[in-house]
Formats: sequence, structure tokens, C-alpha cells
Amino acid sequence: MLELHNLAGVDGDALAAGAREITGRIGQNPEYAIPLLQEIQRRHTYLPKNLVEAVSAEAGIPVSTLFGVATFYSQFRFKPQGKHLIRICHGTACHVAGADIISTVLTQELGIEEGGTTPDNLFSFEKVACLGCCALAPVMMIGDKIYAKLSSSKIKSVLKEYKNGAA
Repeated sequence: MLELHNLAGVDGDALAAGAREITGRIGQNPEYAIPLLQEIQRRHTYLPKNLVEAVSAEAGIPVSTLFGVATFYSQFRFKPQGKHLIRICHGTACHVAGADIISTVLTQELGIEEGGTTPDNLFSFEKVACLGCCALAPVMMIGDKIYAKLSSSKIKSVLKEYKNGAA
């Protein structure tokens, strides 16, 4: 079952204002469903149910259409993500080079499973099919930054930098 989260502590007026801003920037036609959802997620790291509903009302797009699109595409998330999204590549080259070990070390270091977020909301972790860096395998991406030729010690070092705010 899909678990939907709302923006906590946001009143109806603020939601309506946010929805007007988003639809004013992107557009109000059904063909803008994906860009509208992308803009919501860009602002909040996920799709808050109450904001999607407000955008639906403002744009005149059925809420079922927006949630139908959002559940079809894997890029959309329905629960808050950590400040730093970590993606571990599990493509063929990375798999052969030890992606499973890298994911295990990351899971142990952060105390979360794939798809999870740390209790402090600093990190979220997901496995991806390919990051397109096969010659650098195994790789992970944190935000927009690629970390290549990973080892257990390198992962621990990188995470330490992020935990200390240096990255």
C-alpha cells in the first residue's frame, strides 16, 4: 500500500499559495503533470499529499491523474527524503566490481536499508540500475557528485565528511 505523507504544520492558505506559485511557474494543463510533480518534489524532496491535492485543485487536473502519473514513474517519491540522497549503482560493471559489498557497508554504516532514510534525515539510500560510469566501478552518487572505485574504507571516509558537514 502506498504511504502518503503531508507537509506537517502547513495551513490551507499556505498550501494554496504554494500551489498557485507552482502552477504559475509551470502551467495548468494536464500535459504539465510531470513538470508540476517534478517541481513539487524539487522543492520538498518528495510529493506531499496535501500539496499535490492543492496543485490539482489550482490547475484543474484531477488528483487521480497526478497520483497516477506519480505512481507510474519511479523518479517520484511519496515520503520525505534525507538531505543527501545516496545512489549505489548496481549495473553490470558495478555488480561485478562489488556493488553488493558497497551496499552492505553503506547499510551498516547508516543503519538503514535500501529505500530508507536515517532518523536524523541526513541520508536516504537507494540502489539504481546504472549511473553511466562503468569504467569507474563500483560507484555511488551523493546528490550530483560521483564517488568512484569504491572500497569499504572509502565509503566510510566519504560518509564521515558528510556527517561532519565538510562535503
